Amino acid sequence: MSLKEQLANDLKDAIRQRDESRKIAIRMTISAIKNAEIERGAALSEADVLTIVSREAKQRRESIAEFEKADRRDLVEKERAELEVLQSYLPPQVSRDEIAQAAREVIAEVGAGGPRDKGKVMPVLIGRLAGRAEGREINEVVTELLGSL
Repeated sequence: MSLKEQLANDLKDAIRQRDESRKIAIRMTISAIKNAEIERGAALSEADVLTIVSREAKQRRESIAEFEKADRRDLVEKERAELEVLQSYLPPQVSRDEIAQAAREVIAEVGAGGPRDKGKVMPVLIGRLAGRAEGREINEVVTELLGSL
């Protein structure tokens, strides 16, 4: 079963169970998927759907940070509940140590010698860790490792 089909089935279940936060999170994600399909003019691959789910989860994390700054506990809890739902569809996130290990391997493969070679390392590493790590964290690790060369 594809991720898109799983989302549709889980939406039906959430509606039956009257689970509002789950229903809202899944509906928003399905809507984002449909918008991307319309924009592209074709069906999305499983990797594209996963990217959209990841983007939706990232938006929830950013919203949580903003709502915490504004001391809006009610909205923080709502966003956290939706984030939990979205994270259940994502592959497990890799730790910073695992990112560093993968970065070292890629640096060795491409023969990077310093910070100027970041453009060679990043695309390969992001491809390997797609959906399992945020680009910001990958960037921090690569910058740190290349800076120490």
